[in-house]
Amino acid sequence: MFVAVVQFELLIPGAGSIKDKRRVVKSVKDRLHREHMVSVAEVAHLDDMRVAGMALTAVNRDGRYLQSLIDSVLAKLRGLHDAELGEVSREILHGTQLPGETTDEQGRPLWTEEERRSGA
Repeated sequence: MFVAVVQFELLIPGAGSIKDKRRVVKSVKDRLHREHMVSVAEVAHLDDMRVAGMALTAVNRDGRYLQSLIDSVLAKLRGLHDAELGEVSREILHGTQLPGETTDEQGRPLWTEEERRSGA
């Protein structure tokens, strides 16, 4: 299992109010969720009407797929008309990097060493 975490800023120069910002943020969140089946939330700069701090997550068994997904999402964000993509931080974590159990109820590993090395 792999978990992609992307943190990014949306710069919204045309926002004249928090309501304008919320409209843009909601549109971006809904579109990314609908088109890429990712989870998206506004997590920072909540009271700043011209900047939205966003986080996106996705889970998949294939790390390469998640890399491609992130590339696609970032390309879409670069093409926005109502906002500009600011700073971006991206990371893909393997299940062994996450807190919690790495074995099933019988103590067997959840994935093989080969799966860990291959990123599959």
